[in-house]
Amino acid sequence: MTVSLALDHQLCFKLYAASRAVTRAYKPMLDQLGLTYPQYLAMLVLWEWHAAAPALPTVRALGQRLMLDSGTLTPLLKRLEQLGLVLRQRSARDEREVHLSLSEAGAQLKGQAHALKTRLLCDSGVDLNQADALRDGLDQLLAQIKDLSSSAPTDPAGH
Repeated sequence: MTVSLALDHQLCFKLYAASRAVTRAYKPMLDQLGLTYPQYLAMLVLWEWHAAAPALPTVRALGQRLMLDSGTLTPLLKRLEQLGLVLRQRSARDEREVHLSLSEAGAQLKGQAHALKTRLLCDSGVDLNQADALRDGLDQLLAQIKDLSSSAPTDPAGH
């Protein structure tokens, strides 16, 4: 099997370009909400948790769900807290643990986000069945890559 190094044959490039295009398409919607794209992703999880909270709705759990480290997540959450959308509270049991919840304003923002996302999908003409199939395929790819990276040796020399 011959592997082409042409840019247009690289799945990684197509994923990168598609991600950037989707983020750009969301930007006007998110500007109306006063959110950045990473803040929006965090809010999506917090809205899920608001409906059915996990046992420990913590910064750590959010980081795992979003696949982000605490160095990226902490400033993002501080900003959401400054915006009055999120509440952070240190655990009385373990001060290293920070619990998260939505403020009333954060919970109410969900309705605005839903309406804007629906409009974005309608305006873009995206076939929802194709979008669902693509998402499912990306879920499989992500799971396979996670499995591969968790079984790969940590030493670049393979030792």
